[in-house]
Amino acid sequence: MATTKSKKTTAKSKAAKTEKVKSEASVRVEKEAKAEKKAECAANNNKTFKELMKGFFSKKYDPSENITTIFTRPQIYGAILGEIIGTMLLMMTVICLGMTNPLYIWFAMTAITIAVFGLSGANLNPLITVGMMATRRMSAIRGVLYVLAQIVGAWLGMTLTSGFKGWAESTIDMPAMAEVADGNFWKVAIIELVGAIILAFFFARAWKYRKSPLTFGLVVGTGLAVTIIYIYIISQSYFSLSNNFMVNPAMALMYQILPSAGDNFGEIMGGILQALTIYAVFPMVGGVIGFYIAEFTSRLSGEPQCCDCECCKK
Repeated sequence: MATTKSKKTTAKSKAAKTEKVKSEASVRVEKEAKAEKKAECAANNNKTFKELMKGFFSKKYDPSENITTIFTRPQIYGAILGEIIGTMLLMMTVICLGMTNPLYIWFAMTAITIAVFGLSGANLNPLITVGMMATRRMSAIRGVLYVLAQIVGAWLGMTLTSGFKGWAESTIDMPAMAEVADGNFWKVAIIELVGAIILAFFFARAWKYRKSPLTFGLVVGTGLAVTIIYIYIISQSYFSLSNNFMVNPAMALMYQILPSAGDNFGEIMGGILQALTIYAVFPMVGGVIGFYIAEFTSRLSGEPQCCDCECCKK
């Protein structure tokens, strides 16, 4: 009996010693990590401009991902579904609320982003995806698949919402975008460009906090709300325009921005070209600019850079 108690006491003693060793080891590892971070910060402070900009255009995504390998990984199908579902929910939110309710849009965008982030990274917007590709955070093939998924998601959101409206025989008109008049081309284009730059900048900065979906979602949601506030003020106060911005090419397409009638074929094609330039080309250019501004300022400040390889995701 005494031998049994002695064995139990010995086992407990060994377990306690093991826990103590583990605790000391974790503290030591934490101290070493802090020391490495301090050393890295000190090194960054002493770097030249050329050293800070090193690798600016290098790949930041998995280098093994290309058109021949991407479809062999089941994760891509989950990512595509995530983009479809997320964009669909965002489209339904915008249709029901319009783009002039930043508080509600902030709440919805934050929730949707957090829910979808683990599936695809929650781009939910072609201008974001193009910015990701331009700064080489995403492969070209993944970017193309995401944009197609976003268009499908926006179409589903429009279809479902329109279907419910028709089924209920509601007399309430859903928010719609105002038609761009001939003299307002550059005004609306500038609004879309500025909005895209702001939104892309926020998303690029949020990408630094992607290990915390909550923080990421809050930054992205706040970015969209701030974007809406700024461009709403610009369009209303300075350009005397209303309901003329979307800052999302996939969702803008679903709002039937492309004309389907005209006096002749040339007029129809001219209208299509104008609409695509305003609501697709300018926002995607703005997305690229916003991402590059974020990338440049991040490196210039000496902020530690991280890629999307497996070692950095851990």
